[in-house]
Amino acid sequence: MSQQQPVGRREDASPWAFAGMIGLAAAFFLFAATPTVVDCPWWVVVLLILFWLVALVQGCRWFTRRPVAVLVLAVSLALGWFAVVMAGARWLDWV
Repeated sequence: MSQQQPVGRREDASPWAFAGMIGLAAAFFLFAATPTVVDCPWWVVVLLILFWLVALVQGCRWFTRRPVAVLVLAVSLALGWFAVVMAGARWLDWV
């Protein structure tokens, strides 16, 4: 007679996935605060938030299957935000 493990096994919950979700939450605040950092058009903020929503859905899908990828996704979002803000300030005069 074999015993089955419960559905929510301890090895399913990786700390990397939780760190990635915390990073996604921090990225949301970066994206939402973009108008206070630079004088960008409203549609840029809308596009950033939509991009964040897509990343959040993907992060939820990857939570148990690819936990390190959730963290990489959060770091990529933050770096992407920085690139957008710097490019806009440099070439589009979002000062």
